[in-house]
Amino acid sequence: MSSPPVTLPELAAASALVLANAALSLAFDAGLARTLLVATVRVVVQLLLVGVVLKAVFALQSAWLVGLVLLFMVTAASFEIRARQQRFFLGGWRFGLGAATTLLTTMLVGAFALAMLRPRPLFDPQVAIPLVGILLGSIMNGVSISLNVFNTSLVRERPAIEARLALGATRGQALKPLQRSALRSGLIPVVNQMSAAGIITLPGMMSGQILAGMGPGEAARYQILVLLLLAAGAGLGAFATIAAASWHVTDERHRLRLDRIGPR
Repeated sequence: MSSPPVTLPELAAASALVLANAALSLAFDAGLARTLLVATVRVVVQLLLVGVVLKAVFALQSAWLVGLVLLFMVTAASFEIRARQQRFFLGGWRFGLGAATTLLTTMLVGAFALAMLRPRPLFDPQVAIPLVGILLGSIMNGVSISLNVFNTSLVRERPAIEARLALGATRGQALKPLQRSALRSGLIPVVNQMSAAGIITLPGMMSGQILAGMGPGEAARYQILVLLLLAAGAGLGAFATIAAASWHVTDERHRLRLDRIGPR
C-alpha cells in the first residue's frame, strides 16, 4: 500500500525544523542562519516550479521538449561547476571544460542507462528526465570537486612540479600526484554512497519506490543499477576533466602554464 500524498501543512512542519536549525545557528553565532533560510526558500520554490513544468512536459510527450529540458539541466550543472571553483581557467576554457565533459559524460552514461531500461518511447520524459537528473548530480560533484582540487594544487605545488619538469619528467609524470589526489577527492562522495547503501542508509530512489508500493527486492535492483551508473558517470566525468585540464595547463614543450589559470 502506497503512502498518502504530502500536504502543505506537513511541508510547513518540516520547514519549521530547518528554522529551528537557523535559530540554533544564531544562538551559536555559526553564521549559517542566512544560508539555511535562503536554501530552504530556494528548494521550495525551485521544486514546486519544476513540478509544474514537468507536469506539462509529461503531458506533451515531445522528444524535442525533453531534449530542451535535458540541455537546460546540463547547462545549469555546468554553471554550478564553474561557480564552485577557487581557481578557474581563462578564456573559453573557464566555462567550456566543465560544460564539455559534463555534456559528453551525461550523453554517454545516459544513453547506456536508457538502453538498459528500454522505456517506450525511448525518450519517455517520465524516465529520461529523472534519470538524467540523478546522473547529473553525481557527474557535477565528480567534475567540480576533482577540478577544484587539481587547480588549487597546481598553484600551491608549482615549485615541486617545475622541479620535476626541470629534472626531465614529462608533464604526465610531473602532474601524476596531483591527478591522483584530484580523482580520489572527486570520487569519494559516490564511493561513500555506494559503501553505505543498504547498511547505513537506504538510498533515495529505493526508499521512494518502497514508499510508492514497489517490492523491496525490485526496488533494490533498480537502486543497484542507478548507483553503478552514478559511479560510472562521476568517474568518467572526473577522468575526462583532469585529462583535459592536465593538457591545458602544460604545453608541447612540457612546461607548466599557470598563466592560463586565474584567481576566483
